[in-house]
Parts: sequence; structure tokens; C-alpha cells
Amino acid sequence: MSFKAKYLPVAVLLFFSALANAQCAMCRAALESNDGGIKPESVNDGIVYLMVLPYLLVALVGYAVYRLRRKKKAEV
Repeated sequence: MSFKAKYLPVAVLLFFSALANAQCAMCRAALESNDGGIKPESVNDGIVYLMVLPYLLVALVGYAVYRLRRKKKAEV
């Protein structure tokens, strides 16, 4: 499999995801209201906070699996 065939789809997906401009309905409604109580920066911080937790959990599970496999390999 050539380099282009392997990495071109990944590059295309990354490019199009960078162009996406989407928000959930609740975030959009909160930012479009004229209350002035919610700043866009705080909404963005909340989104980043919510995004970090699943990645952290996946990383912890991956590390646990890595340690278990390494331990089994050392026993053999």
C-alpha cells in the first residue's frame, strides 16, 4: 500500500474537520441570547473540559493494558 493511499484519507478528514463550524443547540442558544451573562470564552472552556475527560479515560485504560501486557511478557 502506497504512502498516498494510506495517509490521504486521514489528511482529508483532518482538513474537513478543521473547517467545521458546529455547536450544539444549547450552546448556540446561550450564545445568541441577549442576556450577556455567558461569554463565548467560558462556553469554549466548558467544551474543552468536557472533551478532555473521555480522552483521559481512554489513556488510563490504554496505560493499564500496556502495563498488564508488559507484566505478562516479563513473566514468560
